Parts: sequence; C-alpha cells; structure tokens
Amino acid sequence: MSVTTPIGFRAAGVTAGLKPSGNPDVALVVNDGPSFTAAAVFTDNRCKANPVLWSEQVCKDGQVRAVALNSGGANCYTGPEGFQTTHASAEHTAQQLTAAAAPGAEATAAIDVAICSTGLIGELLDRDKLLGGLTEAVAKLSDDGGQAAATAIMTTDTRAKQATHAGAGWSIGGMAKGAGMLAPSLATMLVVITTDAALDPVAADLALRAATSATFDRLDSDGCMSTNDTVLLMASGASGVTPTHEEFTAGLTAVCHDLGQQLIGDAEGAEHDIAIEVVHAATQQDALDAARAIARNNLFKCAVYGKDANWGRILAAVGTTRAAFDPATLDVAFNGVWVCRDGGIGESRDLVDLSPRQVEVTVDLKAGQESATIWTNDLTHAYVHENSAYST
Repeated sequence: MSVTTPIGFRAAGVTAGLKPSGNPDVALVVNDGPSFTAAAVFTDNRCKANPVLWSEQVCKDGQVRAVALNSGGANCYTGPEGFQTTHASAEHTAQQLTAAAAPGAEATAAIDVAICSTGLIGELLDRDKLLGGLTEAVAKLSDDGGQAAATAIMTTDTRAKQATHAGAGWSIGGMAKGAGMLAPSLATMLVVITTDAALDPVAADLALRAATSATFDRLDSDGCMSTNDTVLLMASGASGVTPTHEEFTAGLTAVCHDLGQQLIGDAEGAEHDIAIEVVHAATQQDALDAARAIARNNLFKCAVYGKDANWGRILAAVGTTRAAFDPATLDVAFNGVWVCRDGGIGESRDLVDLSPRQVEVTVDLKAGQESATIWTNDLTHAYVHENSAYST
C-alpha cells in the first residue's frame, strides 16, 4: 500500500542528518519505465521555494524519471546558494542513478529529476548531508521501499500517509505529507502518486487536475498556503493497460481523496475533523465560496473546539460571501440536527453531540441545485502552541 505498489517503481527513505531529531529525512521515488510520463500541480503562492521553481521546469515536457524529497528544511528564501543546492540535488541523483543502472541503460538526466523539500523557510540546507543521503537512498532503492519513503518526508506529521487503488490490470499508489498550512490553490502539501497505467502526458495532466480540484483543493485547514506545495503524478506504463479517462480519473480521485482525508485528520493540534457541505446553491462556485468562508472563520472553528453548536457563527460567515441566497431562508445543521431553520431558531442546539472527532455541517442556501464540500478542522490551543514555537 504505497508508491511502490504499481509495477515499475522503486523507493527508499533514509536518514541524512538534516533533522535534529535524527529521524529519516531523505526520500527517493524512481520510475523504471518503460514510460516516464508525468504531470504535476504546484502551489499558486507567488513566493515559491527553490524546489518548486526547479520542478516546474522539469515537468514541462511531461517526463519525470525520479523525484528526490527531503524534510528538515524547505529550501525557500535561501538565495542563489539555495537554488544551487536544489540543482545539485537533481544532478547528483541523476549521476547516482545512471551509475547504478544496468549496462547499456539510458542515462538519467538532471532535468528529469523533480525535487521536493519541506520544513522551515529561510534556512540553508546542509548540502553535503543532503547529497550523502541521496547517495544512500539510491543504494537502498527497492520495490517495497514505499513505507520508508513516506516516513522520510514527514515534518510535523504524526504518521505516514499512503493510499492505493486497484484498477482492472493497473494500479495507483500515493504518499503525502502535510499537517499544517493546508489551504487550496494547490497543492497544500507534498504528494507523490505513481501508476503503472499507460498514459500520455495530456491524459495524465487532465486526470490530475480533475482529481486535485475535487480533493486537495477543498482542504482548508487553516487558510494558509505553503511555498513548497507539489502534487506529482508519475506513470510507468508497466502494466501495458490504458484505462479510459473516466476510469483512471475516478481511481486517481479516490487516492487523492483518501490522502486528503488523512492530511486533514492529522492537522496540527486538531481535535475535530469538519466536513462543511453547502447544498442547493445557485452555482458550485457559490457553494464553494460559502463553505470556504465557514472553514476559514476562526470563531466557528473555536466554537467546534469548545463543542458549541453555535450556528450564528456559520450564518455570519456565509453572509460575507457574494453567493446567491436569502438570509431569511437559510437552514443549518450540525451532525444532522437542524439547529437553524429559515434564518431563525430551529431544533435545540443541546441535541447536538460534538464530542466525536467527526463533525458534519450542512448549510442549505435554497438558491439552486449545486453543492460542494470543504474539509477543515477546529482551532485548538495545541495548534497555537505548536505554531508559536515552530522555528524555535
């Protein structure tokens, strides 16, 4: 159940010494082909980390042979030297893979190696340790190395995140890291997805964008967007099977959704996972706007943390949007209890039990037939504590 579940992939995770904790911090996922199709979606943050700037260029031709990842440092806002470290990582990985390949095998070029980094912004990575870790990772590559790779990319994550999907003669595997700075405009995390389906770059790109827009783009843990976010899909074609666009997109969406729910469920300090569904909206964008306004409302998030079904916070948040609705007809439910009816008092909020971790909020705009769900979490003392001391 990992990125090495599909045929044609090897992975590794090692300890290079980038983290003071001594935990694993360098991962490598390699596509052994026969195809090297790839697609990627990156953060929309205008302040992009060096690995994102590099990987955007790598992915332009729709071909990626390997992705090297490190935790223990974001390599963002580290100037020319930081970019040189990213470039050196790709060059070194390519050289090591070429040296380790069978005689006569095609050499791996640096421009076919994507790079991902995660950790603290504004500090240089120890290049020698990173390159040493990549050398060790190449030596330890195996077709059961997915778990080690998923562990090595963790930062504030409390557990590794992996998911798979089995198609008819083909499969998908994925790993992800992320526990904070989860907000859309993509990708809100580091995600590597592999498949042995036979795809061309256009098909891979279309499927990935459809899948991410319905999953990762709808996670909104804290409204904060990272500088390093990357979702990378690599296809080996080793199964020899080309699924229909609908089949592959459905499988890819299922994997992205699974990983996304694991991410939101591991949000820093969270005690509640909240699904906010807006129904009967005039447009899907209206539904998304209303749901996101609620998800980013700190008063609402604090209320859920306090197990208070304060539906007034929800109406106030919806009212900040341009979505079509009549304030006098809005309905709101917590876990199926309609505490607000027609913009007024509904069932008693005392009927709502917010002690379980899972919370479902439903808002009925009564303006159309569209709906959408945004996933978020509560705002806790632990979240504030962890992020108040993140760099110290």
